[in-house]
Order: sequence, then C-alpha cells, then structure tokens
Amino acid sequence: MSANDSPKGQPSQTYDSAFLKACRREPVPHTPVWFMRQAGRSLPEYRKVREGTAMLESCMRPDLVTEITMQPVRRHNVDAAIFFSDIVVPLKAIGVDLDIKPGVGPVVAQPIRRREDLAQLRDLTPEDVSYVTEAIGMLTSELGSTPLIGFAGAPFTLASYLVEGGPSKNHEHTKALMYGDPQLWADLLDRLAEITSAFLKVQIEAGASAVQLFDSWVGALAPADYRRSVMPASAKVLQSVASYGVPRIHFGVGTGELLGLMGEAGADVVGVDYRVALDEAARRVGPGKALQGNLDPAVLFSTTEAVEAKTDEVLAAAAGLEGHVFNLGHGVLPTTDPEALTRLVDYVHTKTAR
Repeated sequence: MSANDSPKGQPSQTYDSAFLKACRREPVPHTPVWFMRQAGRSLPEYRKVREGTAMLESCMRPDLVTEITMQPVRRHNVDAAIFFSDIVVPLKAIGVDLDIKPGVGPVVAQPIRRREDLAQLRDLTPEDVSYVTEAIGMLTSELGSTPLIGFAGAPFTLASYLVEGGPSKNHEHTKALMYGDPQLWADLLDRLAEITSAFLKVQIEAGASAVQLFDSWVGALAPADYRRSVMPASAKVLQSVASYGVPRIHFGVGTGELLGLMGEAGADVVGVDYRVALDEAARRVGPGKALQGNLDPAVLFSTTEAVEAKTDEVLAAAAGLEGHVFNLGHGVLPTTDPEALTRLVDYVHTKTAR
C-alpha cells in the first residue's frame, strides 16, 4: 500500500497536497515548492546536529534522519520533504567497501572493472536498511499532510562511482567499460537497477508519497549512448515501482539533450536543470508529464529583487505546463543564505495563489 492510499479507499493525509496534485497534473491551490539538498549544509541547525557524526553514519540513524529531513520543512514551509540519505547508502548496506570523504565524496576501495568485481553487488533486502523503514515511520507521523519524497541514485550514476572509484569529471573508466565491454556494462547496470528498485520499494512501503531517481552524472552521455546503454536500467527501476501508484520523478544534471528520453524511461515528473527553460523542456519531453524546476541555485546569492525577477521568468515559462513543481535547477549550494530560501518559498506561494 502506498502513502497515497488508505485501507478503506479514502485519501490519506498527503493525497490532496499541492505537491502530489502537481505531480498528477491536477489543478493546484498554488505552485508547490521544494528544493533538492534542502536538508543539508546551508542550514546552521543541520551543521549543529551533524557535528562529530560522519555522513554515512548520519544516514543510518533514524533520529538524525528524521530531524534533518524535518528541518527545512519547519524553516522554509516547503510543500514536500526529501528523505535525508545519500545515493551510496544501499551500496554500503550490502557491504561495498566505500566511504564518503569530506570535500571529496564517495570513495570506493575496490572499483568495479572486471566481471569478478560484480560479486560485490548482492541483492538488497529490507533488513539491510531497517533504519530507513524506522526513519520513514517516524517522519510520516511528524509530517502529517506534508508528503515525503523517497530518494535513490540511478544505475548510471551509481555505476560511475563504482567504476571510477570516486567522483569523476570525465568518466573515462566508466565510458571505457561501457564501450569496451557492453555485456559487462549491461550486467552491472542491471544489478544496480535491482538494488535501486529494492531501495525505493522499502521507502514507498514505509510511507513515502513519491520517489525521485537522481541520475546526477548522466548528462555526460550523448542521447544515442543513453538510449542504448543506460535507459533500459533506469526504465527497469521506474517500472519496478509503477504498481504503487506514487509519482516518479527523474532528474539529472546537464540533461537538456536527454529530457525526452528520461521521460520516456517512465517518469511521471521530469526534473529540469537551469540550462533549459521550462517551456522548451516541455516541448522536448512531450505531453503527459509534469515538470520540476528550475531556478539557477546561484541566483539566490543575488538581491531579493533579482531572485524575484528570475523566479518570475521560471513561472512564466511554466505557465502553460500540465503540471509544475517549483525547484532549483540543481541542489541548494552550501553557502546559500537560508533566509533567501524561505523568502523564495513565500514568494512562489503568494505569486501563484489561485
């Protein structure tokens, strides 16, 4: 059963929220707003609660996950919470030797570059991530009518970290494997699709009202390579949770040339980064999808007047969309003034009130 249903067929607390209505392309009382990385480094209360706790440990403590996920909801009055986690959490949970190094990101001890390296990737079970189920239970009780968005990394981006051994600008090892051993590449992505699907199912069954699949690095690919070598695995993940009836959001960075394909992979909502205007993104994606985005996060460092002017541009470009969830075109930058985010939420709500 999803967070959108109740045993007697009556809508749950979140079903009629502005966020879920926009995802379903239904009329909304105002354009809903949430921010990628809203629960994180820009908030002083986040830095305080994380003091002395490593990133991966904080993702595995239900009390911390609950507190950090709630912080931006309390402070900014956003229309949805995003589950505090990291894309490598399911990999860590199945025993992959990795760590998140401050200032670097995920670092993998034994990169996957040969067939025998696939042995690192066993199936994920709900018991592996029992802390996720516990945290979501705590969160849904506290969130009430505010929807919770589940979170996972897409197969390509997970594969890139695993093959490179850490973050990469050029993805040279990843592309070398993808082009040089397409069967091993396909098997790697298929296994990651199974793990990611299991991770999303745990979150939905625990009470998440929607899910977002982050393909942070897939913008490094040309459309033909995406369609042939990546899209089948992403489609498998999105299809695996289709029966739950929760909205499926798909987002990547630098994916202007891939927007149509990312929607075709099975998303209900396509996230758009700040490089493509939403009206043009709608043309590329085609009908039948809501869009999410897409204010440039760097705009928030300018004056309030400039932020409002750029927000007006985003809202104007979104005026003809079937459904629109306002967001940034990437995550909140660490040194963003939290007050700028609070003002932005209020501005969008006021400006778009129906």
